[in-house]
Amino acid sequence: MSFKIAIIGAGSVGFTKKLFTDILCVPEFKDIEFALTDVSEHNLGMIKAILDRIVEANGLPTRVTATTDRRKAIEGARYIISCVRVGGLEAYADDIRIPLKYGIDQCVGDTICAGGILYGQRNIPVILDFCKDIREVADTNAKFLNYANPMAMNTWAAIEYGKVDTVGLCHGVQHGAEQIAAVLGAKSPRELDYVCSGINHQTWFIDLRLNGRKIDKDELVAAFEAHPVYSQQEKLRIDVLKRFGVYSTESNGHLSEYLPWYRKRPDEITRWIDMSDWIHGETGGYLRYSTETRNWFETEYPQFLEAASKPIDVSKRSNEHASHILEALETNRVYRGHFNVKNDGVITNLPRDAIIESPGFVDRFGINMAAGITLPEACAATCMASINVQRMSVHAAISGDIDLLKLAVLHDPLVGAVSTPEEVWQMVDEMVVAQAQWLPQYAHAVPAAKERLSKSTVKTREWAGAARRNVRSIEELRAEKAALKQAV
Repeated sequence: MSFKIAIIGAGSVGFTKKLFTDILCVPEFKDIEFALTDVSEHNLGMIKAILDRIVEANGLPTRVTATTDRRKAIEGARYIISCVRVGGLEAYADDIRIPLKYGIDQCVGDTICAGGILYGQRNIPVILDFCKDIREVADTNAKFLNYANPMAMNTWAAIEYGKVDTVGLCHGVQHGAEQIAAVLGAKSPRELDYVCSGINHQTWFIDLRLNGRKIDKDELVAAFEAHPVYSQQEKLRIDVLKRFGVYSTESNGHLSEYLPWYRKRPDEITRWIDMSDWIHGETGGYLRYSTETRNWFETEYPQFLEAASKPIDVSKRSNEHASHILEALETNRVYRGHFNVKNDGVITNLPRDAIIESPGFVDRFGINMAAGITLPEACAATCMASINVQRMSVHAAISGDIDLLKLAVLHDPLVGAVSTPEEVWQMVDEMVVAQAQWLPQYAHAVPAAKERLSKSTVKTREWAGAARRNVRSIEELRAEKAALKQAV
């Protein structure tokens, strides 16, 4: 087989390498072309050198090209994969910093909440540019695979306004299933069968079977509470499991910022989170992790390049969906996964226009969703709160309507639990002004926003959050890794 895959945002070096090696685990895919594109020539150079080393070490005919000309990369591509973060860590820092001034403490801030909504405003105009290129120069039947957050908003914009065949992909379901299998004592996650459905980052394990035996709420609660690690790291998720009756896919820290109940006061935040790792609820945890990872990679790049000289180990192919979807579409080897698509009645008690994440099967005929799923009422209600925010956010990003943007932020569950309307209005003005270079659709609104900020009487505070940690230096990271290696 010979076809072309374009990866936009290929400068996400570690993730691009994973996608690349996963895809090359499919025997029929050795003779394909990968076209890498990114706004950073520096990052492109690093990832191309790594992928070239992998190709050389494995004696493959695979072709790798790299260009900052996105349209050239997309030209003729059958599959286009997006891993972009518009604004990079600079804009992301404002997604965390500015809401903290108004009392909004986020762990990740890339899905909804104040940070996730503004992240969507930056991404959606760029996503629509991708779609324009795909329509005009990609293969006639090209498929767009979006890995970029905010997943639902990006996918919604690409399908509804970009008019491109799009699927959103995430690994939250797989990670949640691995946890459940572990607490139930399974030898392998493959022993667990499940139906998991909802919206991205708020999917719910509504049916669980371990070796064919149905697992009920009481057994699952007992298993999590007895686990020596997860009982401490996932306190909030376990509480939601007790109250809702089903387990959420999303991490303790992520889930906490989609709900109005657990992060509204500093004392509540520290009660429900765990500081053993960023993902369990640390203030700005993913921003710290991402900054440390970037710094580490830049410093230790020669080691990453050297590691690329090793043969590809097919047994280590990851559970990221992309390679499995491509394999199913091209070879007709059926793949079952969980995909982000337009609902259109797949989940009976969520709106038809919403982007849902639910089970489907892939073969030569495409992605075929399992329809007729009904969520438990509490799960549907929680999803609905986010869907309403997502819909307004997408419409605001398309129209450049700053008043609609403010209404979207006002209706966010956590923002509404913490902030007054006056605070929300000022916070959005401040974020739009700070991120104006990445928000072309709001250029007309920036002067008035600056004027309002100059006259505002709404008080803010400089607050690091309830559970903030400093970014560790390279030396600290080296010492920590050495200590872990010695302990093993």
